[in-house]
Amino acid sequence: MARSPKDVTGKELEVLEVLWGQGPSTIQQIVERVYPEGGTSKYATVQKLLERLEEARCVRRQRGARAHVFEAIVDRDALIGRELRSVAEKLCGGSVTPLLTHLVRTQRLSARERAELRALIDELDDQGGKRGAR
Repeated sequence: MARSPKDVTGKELEVLEVLWGQGPSTIQQIVERVYPEGGTSKYATVQKLLERLEEARCVRRQRGARAHVFEAIVDRDALIGRELRSVAEKLCGGSVTPLLTHLVRTQRLSARERAELRALIDELDDQGGKRGAR
């Protein structure tokens, strides 16, 4: 049975970060970014991480004559959403409100971040009013 993207481990996330940042890459290119010290065992480790990500439908392999090229097929926002929903299910009975409230109260937010949150809330309020008017 294939894993869902919410099962991504820390090292798998590092591999996805490389693919999101530099685009389609060979195993060797990923090894150079994730394990700059290199080594045969690191190549095999990245190969296994990519196999697991492929099974989880997070990456796609393009088979080439010399080297296979991997690309991310799950985007960062989709993965963030799945991970946060999973945390909300586990810790908050499915509600995101306690999760968001905790993050906002315990993290130091810049003026820009607070403005972005206010704008998002205003946008959601506007959308809610439009839905209610139908």
